[in-house]
Amino acid sequence: MTGINGIMKENVVVLVESREHYIGTLKCLSLYSRYIRRKIQSSTSILIKPNFVSTYRELAATPLETVKAILDYISEFHDKEIIIAESPAIGSFDNGLKNFGYIQLRNQYNVEFIDLDEDDYEKFTVWDRNLNRRISVRVAKTILESDFIISPVRPKTHDTVIVTLSIKNVVMGAIQKGYKTLMHQGYKAININIAYLATYLTPSLSVIDGCVGMEGNGPVGGTPINSSFVLIGDNATTTDSFTSALMGFDPYDIGYLYYLWKLGKGEIYASNVLVVGKENWRRFIKKYRPHITFRSQLDWRLDPKVEERILYEIKEEINTR
Repeated sequence: MTGINGIMKENVVVLVESREHYIGTLKCLSLYSRYIRRKIQSSTSILIKPNFVSTYRELAATPLETVKAILDYISEFHDKEIIIAESPAIGSFDNGLKNFGYIQLRNQYNVEFIDLDEDDYEKFTVWDRNLNRRISVRVAKTILESDFIISPVRPKTHDTVIVTLSIKNVVMGAIQKGYKTLMHQGYKAININIAYLATYLTPSLSVIDGCVGMEGNGPVGGTPINSSFVLIGDNATTTDSFTSALMGFDPYDIGYLYYLWKLGKGEIYASNVLVVGKENWRRFIKKYRPHITFRSQLDWRLDPKVEERILYEIKEEINTR
C-alpha cells in the first residue's frame, strides 16, 4: 500500500519539534490525521497502553499530558469508551493511576481503566536461554482482543535490549505479573521473545514523546535528556527503529527490531523512511548515553542456522493463524 508521494505507507513517520508534551503530540496527530482517523473511526475497541514500568518514578512513565492529547484528538470524532490498560513491572496499576495523575481522566473522558494483571489471559510459549521453546507466559486478553492499540511512550535506554519504545511497552505490559521475568532468558532469547510476541501485540499507533527522554541506566534509574521531539507512526517497527536512530543508536544493533524487520514487519533503516513535518530530521539526532551494560547487550545475535530455524518457526505460525 502506498502513501505520500508513492512511498510505502509503513515507511512514513511524522516528526515535530516540541518541548511541550500536549502540544507536540496533538500537532503530530493532526498532521497524520488523514491516515489514522479512518482506522480509529472503524475500530470497535480502542486501547491506550501507557508505560508504567515503575509507578514510583515519573520520568519512567508516559507523561499524562501526552495521553490527554491523544484523548482530545480522538474525542473529536469518536465517542465510544476508550480503555487505558497496564501491568506495571514495579508497583500496582492503581498506584500508577494515582501517582501520575491518570485517575483524573475518569472524570474528564469516556475511559475505562483495566489492570491487566486482573485480566483474563491466553498462554503463549516462548524460548528459554537455550533457545528451546519451553516457557509458558500469560498474555492479557484485553490487549489481544483490542482492534486499535495506541502505545505512547518516552524514548528510554534499557538494561537488556538497548532501548525500550512502543513495541516493548505493549509486549511486556501485556504479560501478567509473575511471568514477565520468564521473558528474561538472556540477551539472545529476550530479543527473539519480544519480536515473536510483537507479531500478536503490535501497536496500531506508536506515539513517541521525546520532549524529555531517559538516558543512562534506564528503563527506571536513568537521567532526563531533553531531545525536544514528538514522533508518531502507524508501523511500530518503522517508528521504533527511526526513534532509536534519533537516540543515536543503530537500529540494526537492536535485536527485536532486527528480527521484526527480517519478518517483514517494517523498515529498520532511517534513510528509507519518509519524514513528514521536518525535512532535516537528522538535526534531531541526540545521542543518548547507553546503559552501563550496553556492550554486553549487543551479544544477542544467533548462529545463522539457529536464527534461520527460529524465524522459520515464527513465520510458519504467522501463516497458520
